[in-house]
Amino acid sequence: MSASKPVCAVCHIEVPAPDLAKAMRFYGEVFGWEIGEQLGPNYCIWHAGDLGGGFSADMAPREDGMNVVLGVENIPAKLEEIAKAGGAVVKEKTEIGGDYGFYALFKDPNGNRLGLWSKT
Repeated sequence: MSASKPVCAVCHIEVPAPDLAKAMRFYGEVFGWEIGEQLGPNYCIWHAGDLGGGFSADMAPREDGMNVVLGVENIPAKLEEIAKAGGAVVKEKTEIGGDYGFYALFKDPNGNRLGLWSKT
C-alpha cells in the first residue's frame, strides 16, 4: 500500500435483521453488544467495542456474501450460547492451519451466516 493514499477503515457494519427484536436480543445476550437507539421501526444502532453498525429490517439475510468473523475466547462455549439463544451451528470448531488458530460458522436467528475465530 502506498504511503500517499489514506487508509480507509471499516467504520460501520449493517446486519440484515427482518426480525429486529430477535437481532437486538441475540447480539446483546450472546456477544454483549450495546444496543443503542432505534431509528424508526426498521433500524437500530449497535456498538461492539470500537466498531459499530446497525440492524436493518429492510435488508435480507444472505449466505453467499461477505462473512463477518467475531473473535472469541472459547469457540465451543460460544457455539453453545448461540444455539441456546436461537442461532444455529453451521460448522463446528475447525483448525485453520499454520499458526492461524481456529474458526467456526453459525447462523443468527435471522439466518445471517457469520464466523467465530480464536487463537486456541
